[in-house]
Amino acid sequence: MHIVYHLGAHCTDEERLLRCLLKNRDLLAAEGIAVPGPARYRTLLRDAVAALDGAEAPPALQADLLARILDHDRAERLVLSWDSFLGFPQWVLRGALYPAAAERVRGFTRLFPDHEAELHLAIRNPASFLPALFEKQRGRSYAAFIEGCEPAALRWSDVVAGIRALNPELPITLWCDEDRPLIWPEVLASVAGHSAGLELEQTDELLAELLPPEAMAALRRALAEHPAGDVEGRRRLVSASLKAAALPERLEMEVDLPGWTEALITTMTAGYETDLARIARLPGVTVLAP
Repeated sequence: MHIVYHLGAHCTDEERLLRCLLKNRDLLAAEGIAVPGPARYRTLLRDAVAALDGAEAPPALQADLLARILDHDRAERLVLSWDSFLGFPQWVLRGALYPAAAERVRGFTRLFPDHEAELHLAIRNPASFLPALFEKQRGRSYAAFIEGCEPAALRWSDVVAGIRALNPELPITLWCDEDRPLIWPEVLASVAGHSAGLELEQTDELLAELLPPEAMAALRRALAEHPAGDVEGRRRLVSASLKAAALPERLEMEVDLPGWTEALITTMTAGYETDLARIARLPGVTVLAP
């Protein structure tokens, strides 16, 4: 069996990817792709990792875990999605960005050492990621949240390179959350691993949140008339719709954090763009981009 770990990150798709795949569970199951509900595995796997304390799961435990996760034993590909695979929100910043990511990935994938695995990860500009992540903190001040970190120095490439260094056998597919409206079908196909001819249903939740109803209806009509398989043409239609009618409050984010200025946000954004180039050069990493 091939096991796919969708690692989040936090504050990216907010479970939209998993919801979409669950809506298409029967279509995917027909191709041997299993998408179990998260209640079947998140706590189960977390507790198993803690019990093993870094050791590989023996065959009997692997079989037991899979039996409890899957409805049947005929799956060829298993999709597991959790934005806390890399750490819970309160642990994302501990002097660095996701400092325990590499060890946590190793712990979870060691639950199934007899099966091939791959990783999928969405990243986000730290200039918007950190404010969104701060909103997920419970009762923590900004000073406690950011302690030990310099916002402008945080790099996703450090997270990805660390994961690859400790888990060199695991390929990583990565995309930018900012690109998600344009590449969503490709993201879904990459994670699910379904055949090229399969068209998933109900894949426009994100666009429906970004566009007013009339603009969304017009885009749906245009996409329905568009030739299947013309990825670039679809992206042009989506891009044009967003430029013309996107709801500003859904695209813009007000940042009100102590010490944050427009200059800092500009510096962080420039650093993010430079960091993307470094990530694209890392071995074993595939970047999905428009």
